[in-house]
Amino acid sequence: MKEDDDDSVSLAPLPHIGGTYIWYYMICRRELWLMAHAVNPDEDDPNIEYGRFLHERAYAREGHEVAVDSSKMDRVIERDGEVIVVEIKKSSRAIDSARTQLAYYLFELEQRGIHAKGELRFPEEKRKDVVALDDDWRKRLLEIQEDINDLVALPVPPPATRVSWCAHCGYAEFCWS
Repeated sequence: MKEDDDDSVSLAPLPHIGGTYIWYYMICRRELWLMAHAVNPDEDDPNIEYGRFLHERAYAREGHEVAVDSSKMDRVIERDGEVIVVEIKKSSRAIDSARTQLAYYLFELEQRGIHAKGELRFPEEKRKDVVALDDDWRKRLLEIQEDINDLVALPVPPPATRVSWCAHCGYAEFCWS
């Protein structure tokens, strides 16, 4: 925060919304607020460690990670002249969040003139799910971006609300301690 000449307080500019913000928006708004305000989760949490391991090892021979602004796409590959963005998740339990995150990556690329398709991959389940960007996704993603900007601009995090992910959350101590 910085103080203006008139002694009012203004928030620093918000960081660009990345795919991870989209994921957390869909899972837990408090978790999103904490992440956006540089409050780090428990990095030794087994779920976080396993996620890192899976990201590094799964499909390592296929494509490579690509960063676009604040987003990091797990794998980007070219197949038959098409660009495919691959997002790797350990399970399909949060498939709506994963689809929304992947649609956001496709939307970011489209904004840069790159038309791509998306694949969610769940290596433990030996399954994949295709995501294609359409007008419904575009409209929904613009609404989500607006909600995220409003949420992150709050001076304090939203109250803790128990969701199905709390037992596996690296931020649990910030809510339930």
